[in-house]
This record gives sequence, structure tokens and C-alpha cells, in this order.
Amino acid sequence: MLDGFVPWPPDFAERYRRAGYWKGLSLRQLLSESAERRPDKVAVVDGTRRVSYSELVDETDRIAAGLLDLGIGSGDRVILHLPNVVEFLSTLCAMFSIGAIPVLALPGHRRDEISHLVRASDAVAYVGPDRFQGFDYRTLAREVREDIPALKHVVVAGEAEEFTALSELARSDKRELPPVDPSTVALLLLSGGTTGVPKLIPRTHDDYAYNIRACAEVAGFDENGVYLAANPVPHNAALGCPGALGAVLLGGKAVLAANPSPDDVFPLIEREGVTLTTLVPALALLWAEAAQLMPVDMSGVTIQVGSSKFGPTAAERVSTNLGCRLMNVYGIGEGLITHTRRDDPPEVVFGTEGRPICPDDEIKIVDSEDNEVAVGEVGELLTRGPYTIRGYFAAPEHNRRSFTTDGFYRSGDLARMTEDGNVVIEGRLKDIIHHMGEKVSAEEVEGHVLTHPRVRDAAVVGIPDEELDERLCVFVILKGHADGEAGELSLRELRDHIRQRGLAAYKLPDELVVLSDFPRTPVGKIDKKSLRESRGRGAE
Repeated sequence: MLDGFVPWPPDFAERYRRAGYWKGLSLRQLLSESAERRPDKVAVVDGTRRVSYSELVDETDRIAAGLLDLGIGSGDRVILHLPNVVEFLSTLCAMFSIGAIPVLALPGHRRDEISHLVRASDAVAYVGPDRFQGFDYRTLAREVREDIPALKHVVVAGEAEEFTALSELARSDKRELPPVDPSTVALLLLSGGTTGVPKLIPRTHDDYAYNIRACAEVAGFDENGVYLAANPVPHNAALGCPGALGAVLLGGKAVLAANPSPDDVFPLIEREGVTLTTLVPALALLWAEAAQLMPVDMSGVTIQVGSSKFGPTAAERVSTNLGCRLMNVYGIGEGLITHTRRDDPPEVVFGTEGRPICPDDEIKIVDSEDNEVAVGEVGELLTRGPYTIRGYFAAPEHNRRSFTTDGFYRSGDLARMTEDGNVVIEGRLKDIIHHMGEKVSAEEVEGHVLTHPRVRDAAVVGIPDEELDERLCVFVILKGHADGEAGELSLRELRDHIRQRGLAAYKLPDELVVLSDFPRTPVGKIDKKSLRESRGRGAE
């Protein structure tokens, strides 16, 4: 067993196996099964390559042999820092094939984040591109090795210079690969918190395979499906919900977009016959706005929207403008996924985050004393189940704070349960603003701001204030807004609009800031800490 991994208790593990959630197959075995059924079918498409299943498996096997030749083997952690290219999936599956554990870094990560991930995971190798979007990752690798000499290997996709070329590994002679225990850790995802450095989320072959399978079933995705990874594929949603990895494990097709902009993805959607994709709310709203000027046929596309709250107004706008099927999703890299269903009525799809994808997902909504609250009341969402971790990797202090003694994960999200079993996310525990002696949910105010016809996206934060406790500051991106100049929407106009919607006076904003874009965390969430600090510095 990998040091630092917290396993499920034996009785829970046995229950999940008996129920058929854990099937005892490694992720690599699932890829092999797909390739055996349809070797000549296109498996993955990126900006420059189209590879069949047989080609994907061949490249995977050769990279696996090359990694073994470098001395990388079972249990070794490797930072995987590739963008949306075929080599991401072939290298990922090569690591699955030999029991090495990829640590999924995001393309936007730089020296500080990568050095942290190397130290936190005790990684022995780093795999990255030569250049991507104007940034030289070889320079980053040199800096990280200077910081951490124990990082033994650097593998580069492209011009490797003094490092090992991934193309050389892909020409290695194939060999018999070692067996991999499906109950062991397959990969390390990154936590999506908005503050501090990310924690490492250990996902096993068994639990992640179920994660993929259950998400695919709910979304109606099978071997005939085409999944578009518009966001970086190392994100859990774009990887395994069912994501690009799920597409190839299930025998479908994965389409990897280098850029999520409508100019790039709208032609891909029509050319490749995309049936499913996953977007964050801000990107869904951007696509909906662009579709009014760039017509695109999305009648056969289902869009899963998640990562942050997607309120009814925004959801209806996206569904109408794009002409697609919309599914609202709540998901955490740590495990639990709730998902609206294909036959749910609009009020469920637009107004809730749906129901858990697994019958054995256990959910509690609790107050500050961990007492369960009544149906319809708001509290913190706690969960455990067959694909929800029992602890972060090598993080005992975090685990004491983040998990109950009986194994429930504390999500930090405020939620309520409807009478019919749907989850409604109401915000974050740390996203409550103390305003004029009252508690205000930032996400509630954001939902009302988004109903203004000129607002594309919104973020609400609390700014320390001697008289108000915290003042409500609303940051907005306006539709078609490019230069960030204020004046197109006034605070008075926004307050009047919200007041007319019946919002309490103490929830009305005190400040309005118009931006051309929001700062974001490495995992793509709106960086409210940066927004808060910008007002603290008196930024305009």
C-alpha cells in the first residue's frame, strides 16, 4: 500500500465490490478492452493528430516501456504537465500500465506550483511540453530541478534540448508490462480550493473507473459518443466525468481542444460530431453570447455545466441561445458528483444540481455542530461513498480537519436537499458575507446580478468595513465588454434592478466594479481572494 494513502475500511471496500461498483480492472485494462473491440476506430483527435485505438495502445505501450527503461515503476509519482494533446492521454495510460502515479498539473502552473507538487508528491520525474502558448516549459523544468535536485528525470514533448524526448520513449521496444493492482492509487488529482496550495487527491483504478462509468450512464454517453475537452484535460471534469479519458475507456472518441474559445471549438463541434462537453459557467455564458453572432448547430450536444454555481437565469440563457441539452452538475475532485438527468424537467435542470450518481453516495446536510438539518434547510454538505476519498495524500493535518471520524468528507459547501432528493448548492461556508449585522450569501446576490440583461458574469465578495462589517462589492463582466472601462452599468441601476426582484435591502451591493475578465485560480475558479485584495489596495 502506498505510504500516505488512506484506504476505505475493509467492510466498505467489500460492500462496494459486492455491489459491482469496483470491478477489479485497472484503467489500462479498460483501454485494452476498447482497443480490442474497435482497433481501427479513431480514438483521439487534437489540433495536429488523429489516432486510432490501435495506434493509441501502441504509443501507450512504447512510452510505458521507455518509462521502465528510465527506472520509473510502480508507486513512483510523475508530474504530468501536458496540455490538450494526444500525448497527454498516451502518457497518462502508459503510467497506468506500469503502476506509476501521474500527478496532474495544469498548463497554467508555473515554478511555484510545480515545485510544490514535486515536494508534496515526492515525484521522481516531470513530463511537460517544450513550449505552449508562448511559454517555455523547459526553462520551468530547469528551475524546478535547481530547487529540487531529487527530481531525477525530465521528459519533454517536442524539442527536448538536454532532456529526454517523449518521442524517443514512444519508439521504445515494447515489453511485457507488470501487473497492476486495481485497488491501488492510479492518479493524484489536485484539490480545487480557492486559497492556499492544492492538496493531492488519490484516486484508485477501481474508484475512478466507477466514477467514469456512472457519469457516462447519467449523461447518456457510450461507444457512439464524442467528448470535447474544451477545458484543460487534467481537470477532473474534463478527464473522468466521463471526460476524455472516459471517452477512450468506453470506446468513444475524445476531441482535445487547445483553446476553449468559440472561434476554435464551434467548428470542432460540427466537424467531429461532438455529443458531450463540460463547461464552467463563465465559459458557457461566453459560448451563449458568441452563438448569437456565430451560429452553430448544437442540437445534438449535451453540455454538463459545473465547477461553480450555475443559477437558473444563466442556465436558461445558455440552453436557449445554444439550442443544446443542458445538465447541471456538482462535482468535487475528492469524489461526490450530483447530476441532473436527461429527462428532468426544466425547473430541476435550471434550479438544482441534481441527484447523486451512485445509490451508495451518502450525503448529510449539517449545522455547525454536525447535527443533520431538516429537508429544505441549508447546512454544510458532508459525503462518503465508493468514489469519495477517505483522506488526502500524505496530509494528516488536513485530513483531521476535512474528514469526520466516521469517514465523511467535509465539502465546505453550503447546500440544501429538496423534497424529491435533488441537491441545491447555496454557496461556500467561507463565502458568507457579514453585512449590516446580517449574513449574506455571495452566490445568492450573484444569481440576481446575472439577471441584468447587460451582465455576462458576476462575482460578489465582502470587503472589510468599519461601519458595515463587510461591504458588498460586485465585480461584473458585461456582454461584449472588452476594455474594462466602467460606466456602461451604474451601481444605482444595478441596485434598482435587484431591488425590483424583491431582494432584501441589506443584500444590495455597496460597490460595483466592471472588469474585462476575472482573475482565476490555477484550477480555473474565480479568484475571489485576488478580487478582495484588489479593492483593499484601492484598485479602480
